[in-house]
Amino acid sequence: MRHIRPSFTARRGAGARRTASPVLTAVALASALALTATGCDSGDARADGRPAASVTPGDDGGPGDGRIRVPDDIRRKLEERGIDIDKWRNGAWKDWNKDDWLREAGDFINPIIKDLWDPDRMRRAEDPDRGVDDNDLSGDQGVTDPAPAPVRARAVPPTYHANAATAGKVFFDSPEGSMVCSATVVQDPARPGRSNLVWTAGHCVHAGKKGGWYRNIAFVPSYNDAGRSSAQLQNATKDEVAPYGVWWGDWAQTSQQWIGQGGSTGGQGAAYDFAVIHVTPEKGGSGKSLEETVGAALPVDFDAPAVPRVDSVTATGYPAAAPYDGQRLYQCQDKPGRLSLSASDPTMYRIGCTMTGGSSGGGWVATGSDGKPALVSNTSIGPVTAGWLAGPRLGEVAKGAYDAVSKKFAGQ
Repeated sequence: MRHIRPSFTARRGAGARRTASPVLTAVALASALALTATGCDSGDARADGRPAASVTPGDDGGPGDGRIRVPDDIRRKLEERGIDIDKWRNGAWKDWNKDDWLREAGDFINPIIKDLWDPDRMRRAEDPDRGVDDNDLSGDQGVTDPAPAPVRARAVPPTYHANAATAGKVFFDSPEGSMVCSATVVQDPARPGRSNLVWTAGHCVHAGKKGGWYRNIAFVPSYNDAGRSSAQLQNATKDEVAPYGVWWGDWAQTSQQWIGQGGSTGGQGAAYDFAVIHVTPEKGGSGKSLEETVGAALPVDFDAPAVPRVDSVTATGYPAAAPYDGQRLYQCQDKPGRLSLSASDPTMYRIGCTMTGGSSGGGWVATGSDGKPALVSNTSIGPVTAGWLAGPRLGEVAKGAYDAVSKKFAGQ
């Protein structure tokens, strides 16, 4: 068995490449301390009620030439950990030693580095993940149905915004290189019609028991909206690759199960493999929310019916391992079966699907009791042979994470 992990590219010199992959499981607290890039600011209190900020000149962490606005409380927390924000933005974030790799809830820092995620860097964050032996399932307990027949993933016709407006990619950096997951824009009960919430897998934000929080986490809705090939994207502009902008995570929440049990292989915590990210636009600007910008957001169903009573689910994502290249959006539709990794954990949904690494975190949508589509799960694990995918059934733990992030930003 393998986990549908984030895909990445790691470069150790001219042309050197290596692949690896963290697992998929998740649900606990992570406070993301975001630094917002602006044009030119004073240290006055913000109109939206957020803390006053110092201004650091320069933008050498990326090709941009703006100035960065650092809330004073965040700067103090960084200084307490011995982190120099200027050095961080100039490349110190690449240091993944034990002291610098923040792990616990409340430790996650994710300062915006303007234009770090340029088209080429996004395009290259797509290498296949490392598979896990099918024997990893040998000790499973609980109710598990026979493995489903593979369902060939179908390409979503462009434009993606017209046909899957809530879908996009999450990009982030790990010790092994630049990585990618899939994700979904979801509604925020505290901000109807103005959500800045993104749903993905827990393993897309945290490395698990032997690591900590990933860095430079950003969401790109409708990535490669026109469905260009990898070759065509080599000369694409940022507006072509990210027509609705790059949105940086300024808060994230995943599970203690993932933080405590997650690893590069194995299925521990997969039944809780979900995460919520609150995002803010890299460029600031109009003041529109993510939901207003893309024109859509899905509700999340935390009372989805038991597996036998779900007629059909549709999984969406950007698969990156062969035969896919990570640049185009795909979907699988199937009636789910049951997969149990532990008798003590909730039974997972499982569908036939040929999507591969890179699709992890992508939303699973089903028709709710009101006849409208709702997110009921996300891609978590799958076999080396890429014939099926499994995702967690969302319940009280997932709702707790979702509600906490929503309440955190309720007045903003």
